[in-house]
Amino acid sequence: MTTPPSQPPPQNTVRKLVVEVVDARDLLPKDGQGSSSPYVIADFDGQRKRTSTKFRELNPVWNEPLEFIVSDPKNMDYEELDIEVYNDKKYCNGSGRKNHFLGRVKLYGSQFSKRGDEGLTYRPLEKKSVFSWIRGEIGLRIYYYDELVEEEQPPPEGQPPPNQPPPEEPSQNTPAVVVVEEGPTFEVPGHGQTCHPVPEHYHGQPPPVTIIEESPPHVVQVPPDPPHYAPPDEPIPTVEVMKMQSAGVERVKVLKRRYGEFSPRVINTGKASGETATAERIHPYNLVEPMMYLFVKIVKARGLAPNESPYVKIRTSNHFRKSEPAFHRPGEPTDSPEWNQVFALGYNKNDSANALLEISVWDSHSENFLGGLCFDLSDVPVRDPPDSPLAPQWYRLESGPPEQGNRISGDLQLAVWIGTQADDAFPEARSSDAPYVAHTRSKVYQSPKLWYLRVTVIEAQDLHIAHNLPPLTAPEIRVNAQLGCQSVRTKRASMNNHSSSFHWNEDLFFVAGEPFEDSLILLVQDRTSNEAMLLGHIMIPVSSIEQRIDERHVASKWIALEGRSEGGCSCGPYCGRIQLRLCLEGGYHVLDEAAHVCSDFRPTAKQLWKPVIGILELGILGARGLLPMKTKNGGKGSTDAYCVAKYGKKWVRTRTITDSFDPRWNEQYTWQVYDPCTVLTIAVFDNWRMFADVSEDKPDWRIGKIRIRVSTLENNKVYTTSYPLLVLTRSGLKKMGEIELAVRFACPSMLPDTCSVYGQPLLPRMHYLRPLGVAQQEALRGAATKMVAAWLGRSEPPLGPEVVRYMLDADSHTWSMRKSKANWFRIVAVLAWAIGLAKWLYEIRRWKNPVTTVLVHVLYLVLVWYPDLVVPTGFLYVVLIGVWYYRFRPKIPSGMDTRLSQAEAVDPDELDEEFDTIPSSKPPDIVRMRYDRLRMLAARVQTVLGDFATQGERVQALVSWRDPRATKLFIGVCLVITLVLYAVPPKMVAVALGFYYLRHPMFRDPMPPASLNFFRRLPSLSDRLM
Repeated sequence: MTTPPSQPPPQNTVRKLVVEVVDARDLLPKDGQGSSSPYVIADFDGQRKRTSTKFRELNPVWNEPLEFIVSDPKNMDYEELDIEVYNDKKYCNGSGRKNHFLGRVKLYGSQFSKRGDEGLTYRPLEKKSVFSWIRGEIGLRIYYYDELVEEEQPPPEGQPPPNQPPPEEPSQNTPAVVVVEEGPTFEVPGHGQTCHPVPEHYHGQPPPVTIIEESPPHVVQVPPDPPHYAPPDEPIPTVEVMKMQSAGVERVKVLKRRYGEFSPRVINTGKASGETATAERIHPYNLVEPMMYLFVKIVKARGLAPNESPYVKIRTSNHFRKSEPAFHRPGEPTDSPEWNQVFALGYNKNDSANALLEISVWDSHSENFLGGLCFDLSDVPVRDPPDSPLAPQWYRLESGPPEQGNRISGDLQLAVWIGTQADDAFPEARSSDAPYVAHTRSKVYQSPKLWYLRVTVIEAQDLHIAHNLPPLTAPEIRVNAQLGCQSVRTKRASMNNHSSSFHWNEDLFFVAGEPFEDSLILLVQDRTSNEAMLLGHIMIPVSSIEQRIDERHVASKWIALEGRSEGGCSCGPYCGRIQLRLCLEGGYHVLDEAAHVCSDFRPTAKQLWKPVIGILELGILGARGLLPMKTKNGGKGSTDAYCVAKYGKKWVRTRTITDSFDPRWNEQYTWQVYDPCTVLTIAVFDNWRMFADVSEDKPDWRIGKIRIRVSTLENNKVYTTSYPLLVLTRSGLKKMGEIELAVRFACPSMLPDTCSVYGQPLLPRMHYLRPLGVAQQEALRGAATKMVAAWLGRSEPPLGPEVVRYMLDADSHTWSMRKSKANWFRIVAVLAWAIGLAKWLYEIRRWKNPVTTVLVHVLYLVLVWYPDLVVPTGFLYVVLIGVWYYRFRPKIPSGMDTRLSQAEAVDPDELDEEFDTIPSSKPPDIVRMRYDRLRMLAARVQTVLGDFATQGERVQALVSWRDPRATKLFIGVCLVITLVLYAVPPKMVAVALGFYYLRHPMFRDPMPPASLNFFRRLPSLSDRLM
């Protein structure tokens, strides 16, 4: 039954949804004894309730109402109600390891009825997947109503505050208190404050408490790690008491835990009612919300009173800023200082109707007042972004209060206007009082252009080898190549018997970055003895090496060696020569990210780039409910958060919002997309460098990271989503807050260029013509990560190496028991369809459903008799599966999956091992224990590999005559099968084999078949292992 869209209730009412679970019919037996013990779980608006369990009943009757609070009545029509039926494993006599799924029903808010219009409806139970076996129906009565709430009146004067305990009275008629947990909230009442349950001693004698929420949300509780701050004694939050008219109970509203949700959710980004038309007009972006700012540009002054180093104070009703001391140009008088600083102050038109802007100039040494100005904010002009910057003007400085008694003279050049974050002056504007304000501004960075340097060491001649070698001992000559912090050594050279030349023919790879300022150093060493002896060296500037973008041949060169040996003997002016082939490879893509989360696959050479297929737009709206990361002002918790996004070669960094747990950035950035099968990475950090000197090394602390795969975004659709910020620490999984993003992939729908990308190779051409080894790529990736970190660390403000390594997943290849388990369960999930198909086929063979088995027989006869229909039927089945799963497609881009990552219930020792350094820094007994655990795991893997090898060797033993009798029997059976197939039509044979395989269990022997027994008796090579 559907109803018209529900009207929102008045502000002094609370809407409730009642789901009355009446009964269920004809449920599926799941306990292995022909019955089930069902119970029902209902999930609505983040609240989860369950009914009681009915013991061994396939037609249970509950008649239990489940009540939910509707947090947003305006959007109730779009909320989902999930009702699932399970079989309780506690009543399965220990045979079940989990609660069996019996069916589900999904309803939407538009299907709910108002109280009085509801009726009992029976809805069929649905499946979770294609291979689920579900039957039965469930009877539900669903309705909603609005309950009137009386707001608590303020106490009259002379009475004690409500938070003080009342005097003790007889508690015989004390009404019950009903505690209701509301949906997730992200409004923090104050810096460093969190919501705690009210202790009993806080209210004096506590009344009886009835908790409606039966199962609490899933919360991972871990102790905080340094430098995270957790106040030891936090104030107890105020509890709101609401009295209901319909019942004589008091309802206490307690805020629900904020960190219980680990999945992304859609957020509402509608325009606020207080926004003006001007703000919408001047803001050019449509993914973020416009934020109004008051811009003050202080340029310079002239004719000031005598001073040493003046500075400017800017004050409004809500803000106070101080400029840096002015500087004087050489040769100019000291009464004409210059600042050239822009300040951005938060602006609200409603609060600034009658406000004033005060600008004053002061001497930093004597703190003397040098003059000031005053502006009415209602007269400040609004600047549109397409317009040119507002021209600064000269204003005469005015005197202050008479008691200051200072001589005022001079003019101040400045400009004042109102704009948004889209203003040209906003990126360089000063909006914080941090000691190093440059670290708080938003910036865009570019990664360096990286090349692969291929050094082919071919041959060396005329080397000065020591003559005192033992008999029949060949010298061990190696070449050690160095480029910056990279060092690679060749294998041992092979010596020619007819000449004194040494041969390698080995390729060495390095990562070189533009501009090419380093030099390649090659050292030819004799490592025959314990100490390496230098035979010669050469130094080649990288800028002089030839570049190529394809597989064309590069000519080799003979280069003379220079230098002396380490023993001190002179080698003369000529120390030999070496043949090299050098080239900078522009046809490769230099990997600096993990391959599975790579954001760009373009080659280094720009001539090989493919055309752009779309534009990726990212709006970084803000964050909610961040945890305190540091302490300020005598122990108060604080967070100074900024966001970093990386896609391709372009990095963006938002401005730092100081001292806020709910920062709002509202910054929008764009990237060109060359390949949709790439990943956008966004992370949030806490800024520590803005309080540190350049000489100090205070890394920024990570708050959380998410990844968005571009190929999962639909064309030209805006996704506005809130993602949880999760961090895995030594103490466990921790939710640090949530980040709100708006993403859009602007791409022409289904153009040939877009579709053809999916048929092209993922990597450039050179990766397939001359591929690199896996270990070699990992080593080069580590070098590329270091070069990118060093490059971005030289910017202003710098991106620290800890930020770059976290964004590039530099430690993704390290060993982790948790990741190994996650990969194993991923394999199990991939093979789940095959397991489900095998179970379905087994049930068909067992004739559990005779009708289905007969239909399978008929279908098999049709396919055997008309084999031309096999392939089209298979592809048609795939099409139908794809169309069926379209209704289950993800509605929003997914974030980090804690269940897939095995992060919800990870062992603490495994986490400690994952965060351990290499080499290990743990005591020897812990290292020994972990080594033994790894040996046990390797033993299991060894056993599984041995079983696979055994089955393969048994197949080989069929014709290898290792077991002569078995081979004779196999050859004889094959001969009989050959004669039968020659004499009998193939269709008849296929029908006979199929019917024999699907025969009824009454004609089936419970023992294994003879063919399987014969195969298991075949010999393998396992008995030859020592």
